[in-house]
Amino acid sequence: MRIAVLGGGNGSFAAAGDMALASHDVRLWRRDAAAVAAHNAAGGAITVKDFRGRHEAKPTLITTDIGEAVRDAELILCPAPATAQPDIARALAPHLKDGQVVFLPPGTFGSYIFAKAARDAGNPADATFAETGTLPWLTRKHGPFEIAITIRAKRLPTGVLPLGRKDHALGVIGRAFPGVIEDCGDALSGALMNAGPIIHPPLITMNAAPLEHFERWDIHKEGTQPAVRRVTDALDAERIAVREALGYGAPHFPLADHYAREGEEWMYGRGSHDKLTDSGDWREHIVLTQHRYMLEDVRIGLSFLVSCGELAGVPTPLARAHLAIGGAVCGEDFLRTGRTLASLGLGGVDRTALQAMLREGLQ
Repeated sequence: MRIAVLGGGNGSFAAAGDMALASHDVRLWRRDAAAVAAHNAAGGAITVKDFRGRHEAKPTLITTDIGEAVRDAELILCPAPATAQPDIARALAPHLKDGQVVFLPPGTFGSYIFAKAARDAGNPADATFAETGTLPWLTRKHGPFEIAITIRAKRLPTGVLPLGRKDHALGVIGRAFPGVIEDCGDALSGALMNAGPIIHPPLITMNAAPLEHFERWDIHKEGTQPAVRRVTDALDAERIAVREALGYGAPHFPLADHYAREGEEWMYGRGSHDKLTDSGDWREHIVLTQHRYMLEDVRIGLSFLVSCGELAGVPTPLARAHLAIGGAVCGEDFLRTGRTLASLGLGGVDRTALQAMLREGLQ
């Protein structure tokens, strides 16, 4: 299967390495020309480290030419942070072809951004866009061409835009992630599965002092205490209430299942939290004003949740509180600078029209 991977961060390297190890034809695109040149000069391999050891993966192509990367690709995989999505969507838009599937793990409604970019570019291709609730890997780079994978996802609830091409999209994505992809309906349902805006905002705001005091701090180990977990569960209850008010049914993949030792398996399966903290890879230096936990999960993720709550008529006081705290830390109004239905151009769209767009795609 020919797969294009877009981006140069942790998720993109995990994707390129894992897909190449699975014998797919992988083309890796990233914007950093110097990094691409250095990678090609070093031989173009990616070292993948996991519980089985070290493996050398070799993408077919590593390039700064996005058109070359996505040419004839069945699946275009973009695990880049939501902050990068608008620029990548514009770069990709002219190159999409009929039948291609763009998969954003996770998306924060990036599916709509990519679909709109293609429409705005005048590209009439029947491409399909999909997103899920988390990265398919718990992963960190250990070097410029080396990626450590602690956990691979076991369940990825995935929503599709337009919903009418769902079977095609889930079939294509399922070939890259066999036995993992689960149908959760349309792209907005997929967006409201995103776990990052639930787990990370309480962890960084309630651990702000140790994060700024210590050179390295593990928000998932010492930073995950009962008081933090109670806040996380309450914030997740707001997300689930918004989903239910918008007509989306269970399973909602409550984050509490990530920590539980029995009951329903969460996206990463049983015991993943312990494996994450045992790895030591998340004992890291986090600059609150610069890290993606703040700029992606608080600013973008929670502003989107709040705006969906407004559409659904559901109060989201904890989401608003973390937006206010994060905005104060960074000196900006996150509800204004984040990602809302209004900022996406959907502020005047009622629920009936929105559901029609999710079902039929952008016209």
